[in-house]
Amino acid sequence: MDHVLRLKALLPALSKNNLDALVVTHMPNVRYLCGFTGSSGVLLVTPKGVTFFTDGRYTEQAAQQVKGAKVVTSKGPPVAGAAKLMARFRGALGFEGDHTTVSARQSLLNFFPTAVRLKAVQGIVESLRLLKDANELAQIRAAVNLGSELFRPAVEAIRPGIRESQVAAEIEYAARKSGAEKMSFETIVASGQRSALPHGVASSSPIAAKGFVILDYGVILHGYCSDMTRTVHVGRVPLRARQMYRSVLEAQEAAIAAVAPGVGVGKVDAAARSVLRKAKLDRYFTHSTGHGVGLEIHEQPRVARGETSILRPGMVITIEPGVYLPGTGGVRIEDMVVVTERGCEILTSTTKELIEI
Repeated sequence: MDHVLRLKALLPALSKNNLDALVVTHMPNVRYLCGFTGSSGVLLVTPKGVTFFTDGRYTEQAAQQVKGAKVVTSKGPPVAGAAKLMARFRGALGFEGDHTTVSARQSLLNFFPTAVRLKAVQGIVESLRLLKDANELAQIRAAVNLGSELFRPAVEAIRPGIRESQVAAEIEYAARKSGAEKMSFETIVASGQRSALPHGVASSSPIAAKGFVILDYGVILHGYCSDMTRTVHVGRVPLRARQMYRSVLEAQEAAIAAVAPGVGVGKVDAAARSVLRKAKLDRYFTHSTGHGVGLEIHEQPRVARGETSILRPGMVITIEPGVYLPGTGGVRIEDMVVVTERGCEILTSTTKELIEI
């Protein structure tokens, strides 16, 4: 990954936002810009140079990983080291307002000299992260493929009476055995009536004797996330349940078909909702159709009603419509796709045929 090029690409954003410097504290953004994967660090970006500050725990790691920036090990908090370097600085210093708490902002005020004018900015680094380069796409593909391979052991673990948490444990154990760094988020295993909970994380409840089971999980590999959802059914599938599943699948396929460069994300969301509206299920679709994925599990763009982002080649998003009937159960089907020059490519390879267990 060319971190030097990424840092250069950031400089026009400083000028556009009337900034003389930018302090980057959100660790995924730090990693994107200079390669550091630790948990403590501050990146100070100016037109004249870039400096990375960390503490003594990461001296060797920073020396090995950081590219395009001078490394400084601070005795105190990394932000204090950045402030010390800028003791004579006069001008506007941007900070990541969408990732900075009130207390963290106060710390910036306390550490930096009064001559520094702090200015909150949003999405400066994230705008660069929107479009994945070839190396990033390769890492994402690997994470998606690993996640797809976990579907079989997940299905094999499901049987009536076993706890949802046990199924989640089998998925996560298989993930780590296959080389995953960790899960992208808390694994969702929701059975029976609990499948009507869009974020029904695995609980101590047993897998129901009959009904849908939603499996939503992802892995992190080389820092990049994957995300997929499949819904299976325990026992013979009743006609109404089969129709609901088919409607969700058709909605997902319609949304995927709408993905193309130049298309607004709202149109992709509308494609899914249109199918569910015809099936009289749209009021049970209670969340957005998708989101971006990369170094973080939820990135821009958000694929939802009212959103105005335009898709461009290199964006990676999820397509995950769902229907949730309270007291009955739910269905969600999710793939990751990458926007291409002519449309999109589905990255998730796992079957979407309804499986009976």
